[in-house]
Amino acid sequence: MERILNQVTVLRRRNMQAIRGKNTAPELAVRRELHRMGYRFRLHASDLPGRPDIVFRRRMKAIEVRGCFWHRHSAFECRNAVVPKSRREWWLAKLGSNVERDRRNLEAIEALGWDVLIIWECEVADAGLGRRLATFLGFPTSVKGNEKGANPHRKERQWLSV
Repeated sequence: MERILNQVTVLRRRNMQAIRGKNTAPELAVRRELHRMGYRFRLHASDLPGRPDIVFRRRMKAIEVRGCFWHRHSAFECRNAVVPKSRREWWLAKLGSNVERDRRNLEAIEALGWDVLIIWECEVADAGLGRRLATFLGFPTSVKGNEKGANPHRKERQWLSV
């Protein structure tokens, strides 16, 4: 029996170690959508409270992509925010502290004058995500003379004719 419990704890440990905090599948999906829409952004700004996932410095806007389980999505229809049956008290305390940290970080970043959009893991697949992002961010800025989407910082190569 003890051997089985040790195997379970080893498997659970491997599973928990595989969970990432950055570059998660929902975050990558939101980044792809933003890029497709023409927005350019910075990632995981360490100088801002909570290190938001996606940052638009000129606009002073940030996007947080949160996992429903880890950040306790409270929407009625969300099925991802369940509490595990084993060690229930420990999980409630752990997940509750995550929610409290999120609240503190949100207050701190908003106190600096930033607007924050929170996108939940279960909302990433919604058809209206692009509209929601565009409403929050406004139109993508275009660089004058860059209508065709070329990189404005790249110098054109000058080819010498031989």
